[in-house]
Amino acid sequence: MTFTPKTWVVGEVVSAAMLNQEIRDQFLSFFGAWTDYTPAWIAETGGTPNVANGSLTGRYLKVGRRVDFLIRLTVGSSTTFGNSNANWAFGLPASPSAAFAGARAAAVSFRGSAGEARGSAEISTNNGGTARAIAGGSVDSGTNRPDASFWDQSNPLIAASGMTVTINGTYESAS
Repeated sequence: MTFTPKTWVVGEVVSAAMLNQEIRDQFLSFFGAWTDYTPAWIAETGGTPNVANGSLTGRYLKVGRRVDFLIRLTVGSSTTFGNSNANWAFGLPASPSAAFAGARAAAVSFRGSAGEARGSAEISTNNGGTARAIAGGSVDSGTNRPDASFWDQSNPLIAASGMTVTINGTYESAS
């Protein structure tokens, strides 16, 4: 729902305009166009990433407190990444509910000329709401277990111009 529904009273005369607003328009909001936004990109443990001549875009659809989102970073030739082990975080379009914080509810894909890796990100209330702590997907060659270290410009792939980072998920917003 895009707004709080009307409370009807006994004897009220219902008009076509009221029905359109209360039923049709609310229903159509479930199928509305996604909204563009520009996510923040931060490094939680050092240095400041800079998109420079790359691109960072986001889109989302919010219905009630449910938020579906998609973030895409395309690395440019002058994109910088912060320090090694920077623990990247990307801003969400709406603050997440505290009850949802910490859930690994976002899928992440790194794709580039060096290959592809898939993992997950945690939904966090940090910094107004972020997808952070991106990990998984790669395998530690010494233990043959999933690598738990956070992804950055050299893990799980060496970042290079043209590489894309895609994050998508669904979460409950705070309001």
